[in-house]
Amino acid sequence: MKHKERIRKALEHEQSDKIPVDFGSTAVTGMHALCVAGLRDYYGLEKRLIKVWDPYQFLGTMDDDLLDAMGIDTTAIVPRNTLFGFPNENWKEFKTPWGQELLVSEHFNTTVAPDGGLLIYPEGDTSISPSGHMPKTGYFFDTIVRQNPFDEDNLNPEDNLEEFTPVSDEDLRYFESEVERLAGSDRAIVANFPGTAFGDIALVPAPFLKHPKGIRDITEWYISTAIRQDYIHGIFSRQCEIALSNLAKIHAVTGDVISVLFICGADFGTQDSQFCSTETFDSLYAPYYKKVNKWIHENTAWKTFKHCCGAVEPFMSHFIECGFDIINPVQVSARGMDPKTLKERYGDKLVFWGGGVDTQRTLPFGKPEEVRTEVLKHCEIFSPDGGFVFNTVHNVQANVPVENIVAMINAVKEFNGEL
Repeated sequence: MKHKERIRKALEHEQSDKIPVDFGSTAVTGMHALCVAGLRDYYGLEKRLIKVWDPYQFLGTMDDDLLDAMGIDTTAIVPRNTLFGFPNENWKEFKTPWGQELLVSEHFNTTVAPDGGLLIYPEGDTSISPSGHMPKTGYFFDTIVRQNPFDEDNLNPEDNLEEFTPVSDEDLRYFESEVERLAGSDRAIVANFPGTAFGDIALVPAPFLKHPKGIRDITEWYISTAIRQDYIHGIFSRQCEIALSNLAKIHAVTGDVISVLFICGADFGTQDSQFCSTETFDSLYAPYYKKVNKWIHENTAWKTFKHCCGAVEPFMSHFIECGFDIINPVQVSARGMDPKTLKERYGDKLVFWGGGVDTQRTLPFGKPEEVRTEVLKHCEIFSPDGGFVFNTVHNVQANVPVENIVAMINAVKEFNGEL
């Protein structure tokens, strides 16, 4: 069975010959550049500098030879612009604070922070205030909140809509060329188009804007979802209109060769609770999710992908009602996220994309045999009747032992009868 067909079977909740596997197709299912380099060395692949397609998290591009070695069933159309607002183009060499030589965009410009770490700038413009900070001993950037004073009585939703604009001709040409590049691949295409992320807290501070206006402080945003709901509705309503118009234009140039579309990464769960009630979700977020999913399902063959970390079992039926096809990362380590319960209650309606192994404890700190045991257990639970794409619980972070990552991959292959 071809990779693309294996993913299709999973999306249709049908049993396939093997559990399909994804790594590298989104900003929440990827691997740190250190891990990508380590895996290339382990598999004896050609020596090359890793491209950092997501400088915010330092996620590395996973080339076809590595995807082949790992048995990955997906490939990606990543956004043209990074989270810091510059395009990935004209790659240049960059030596990281941890000593790794990598390739980054020519617009990736940093300065040294007072603590000895790195500062990065929106659109690569070092003449303005930085929007990201990497601590001296860090391996990725943290957003710098740049909240300007605002008048409580004169808030304008337009200030939080600066980043949501009609898709440009340049972006359309990029998406069209990416589809043409990948059309011959036998892997399922996972696309990441901008504009549909309602309230994604990674985007609210707008590290890609030079001078963000509106509510940009993370705490203030969460307060707004409780006491300024009319303001949030004003943002989401206009954002949704723009998103639907953009999706129509993008679909016109990309068609239905895409299998999955990443919609939103807004989190509603903590490790042991939720950020808001299901009632707030239904009134504040669900109307816009429903409109986007409805348009996609009526006009395309794409399946829709919702990322939501944490203890979100209470939201699962609400995600289904909103029309989402896929939930990620399936944080099985959080309270109430028992794999068996999730599969029994929601496995016929939601595709679980992730949950294969815990990335907070088992993968980074366990022994290879412990990794193998957990992977086999979760594959046994999630795999019956399809509806499961193997991935970890969120991205594989820097310094995870390569032998543990290999143990994970080999356990999936073992379950699939390949070893």
